[in-house]
Amino acid sequence: MSRQKRSSALLAGFVGGAAVLHFAVPKAFDSMVPRILPGAPRAWTYGSGVVELALAAGLAHPRTRAAAARLTAGLFVGVFPANVQMALDWRHRPGPQQVAAWARLPVQVPLVLWARNVARGADRS
Repeated sequence: MSRQKRSSALLAGFVGGAAVLHFAVPKAFDSMVPRILPGAPRAWTYGSGVVELALAAGLAHPRTRAAAARLTAGLFVGVFPANVQMALDWRHRPGPQQVAAWARLPVQVPLVLWARNVARGADRS
């Protein structure tokens, strides 16, 4: 398997795994939904899980990979406010949890770059 195909498959697995977690442990995601968003947090949790499942499927298929990878990069940018919300909400938790919450923020950058690289590789195929 080429490096590009492996990277695409890993990204699809990563996004798909995150999607499954939205349904398996929704309460953890509900608490990250920014309060400014209308409606119930659970609806946003399930909705984002559905979006991630669709993106994972798109990443897995060569014909839709480039578009799905671009949308995945956008998703990673779009969920950044939820990660900020979590870090702010976890200010009073024990130190290791606070560190984990704040450490998530810079992780979004390599995720966005990973998705962009998958899109570029798919465009060349």
